[in-house]
Amino acid sequence: MPPSTLRGNAAIGQSGGPTAVINQSLVGAILALKKFASVKSILGMRHGVTGLTKSPPALVDLGKLSATRLEAIARTPSAALGSSRDKPDAPACARIVEACRTSHIRYFFYIGGNDSSDTCRIVSEVAARSGYEMRCFHIPKTVDNDLMHSDHTPGFGSAARFVATAFLADNFDNASLPGVKINVVMGRHAGFLTAAGALARFSGAKGKPLADAGPHLIYLPEVPFDTDRFIADVQQVYDRIGRCQVAVSEGIQTAEGKAVAETLIEGLDRDAHGNVQLSGVGGLGDALADLVKKRVRNKDGKAPRVRADTFGYLQRCWPDPSPVDAREARAAAAFAVSLAKAGHASGSVALVRTSDKPYKCKYKRVELADVAAKTRHLPHEFIAGHNDVTPALVKYLRPLVGNLPEFAGLQPFVR
Repeated sequence: MPPSTLRGNAAIGQSGGPTAVINQSLVGAILALKKFASVKSILGMRHGVTGLTKSPPALVDLGKLSATRLEAIARTPSAALGSSRDKPDAPACARIVEACRTSHIRYFFYIGGNDSSDTCRIVSEVAARSGYEMRCFHIPKTVDNDLMHSDHTPGFGSAARFVATAFLADNFDNASLPGVKINVVMGRHAGFLTAAGALARFSGAKGKPLADAGPHLIYLPEVPFDTDRFIADVQQVYDRIGRCQVAVSEGIQTAEGKAVAETLIEGLDRDAHGNVQLSGVGGLGDALADLVKKRVRNKDGKAPRVRADTFGYLQRCWPDPSPVDAREARAAAAFAVSLAKAGHASGSVALVRTSDKPYKCKYKRVELADVAAKTRHLPHEFIAGHNDVTPALVKYLRPLVGNLPEFAGLQPFVR
């Protein structure tokens, strides 16, 4: 029997942090599977593999949903099936395979990031060793934009759009009541989202830069962070324009590779895997703001007005997705189904940019092992010095984020 004629049910799960477009991928997979004659039923895993291995399995019949309902789900942010942070080991994946055997699941699709691709890899290997024929495919998703072999990942463009517009609005707030404003952005190891704040500088007519628009300083996990140098940077910008807006990645590290948050804050919580809790924690912003209050001075020798915000989970599911991101999230899932139809046993989907003007993207299959549990970092050509990004980064981001609001200001603000 040719591989493409393997008959049985298909299961789809969502894993990791939800996004504004992860449901586009869900719907893209459902619609493509409806046209796949070898698939009898399309099942949704409630809360990923956690639901699949429950007794009885928490599965939803997705094939019965109407086209109207599916399109409404696709436009809805967050994970419609519910997500999971489980990182199954080999024994857990054996239970997953047994659950698939019981429910006659022959096609396994998992929408998620690095860890989700690793789950797919292990499930695929365990199924092969146990003699159960099954196809396993990873559909990419992560706001961190840190999957190997992809130009960018579904979910990132929409989160980057939120970051850019948040900095854009916050810049005018900071100019109205001058002081030092620190915004902490998601990104434990990769600085893509923090770097997206740079788009806020181009909020003039037709995307032209506005004078003295922030963020004035950008700190990324890829560049060692030094508190003394940080204070000097802030003081220099403040002396020049009377205010300073700062973009800081939650994952900034010392030269020794230790999270700066750990050096400034005592008693940080850790997750089940031993990682220091960074996302949604306001401590880093508060600690950096406290340093600025103590060490930066205005011309009268007084501390400036200092505020800090942590964008936290708001970045992930803001209901204003990038049009390109929404389209590509759906297409990536459809491509994964096409790999199953073509008889591939497993794989992940990578997005490859083929043109900037006009912007074009294609999809390709990559081995699960080449993506699983690996991290892509912001390329060196996108980083300028220790506190900024390059024009190449702005060029890279523009088509992924979409058009941003255009504003005007009265410059300079007179103090």
